[in-house]
Amino acid sequence: MPAHEFTLEDLKRILREGAGADEGVDLDGDILDTDFGSLGYESLALLETGGRIEREFGITLDDETLTDAATPRSLLEAVNALLVPAEVG
Repeated sequence: MPAHEFTLEDLKRILREGAGADEGVDLDGDILDTDFGSLGYESLALLETGGRIEREFGITLDDETLTDAATPRSLLEAVNALLVPAEVG
């Protein structure tokens, strides 16, 4: 089981490491509900981001998860749903 949840700080770090940051976008602002396209991250950058998340957190993201996650909040929720073990009982 992973040591911690996938946080917004994790996502921002991975985005910067994998695809950099658009000069006109402040990733430190309120970006949870901002579309990735508006943040300067298109599909190729998100695929790279997904690969980095998979390697770092030991999960597998399907293509639909990445294409359906239009905002940082939706990607965080999708990744964390995979990190939380199923309830027993």
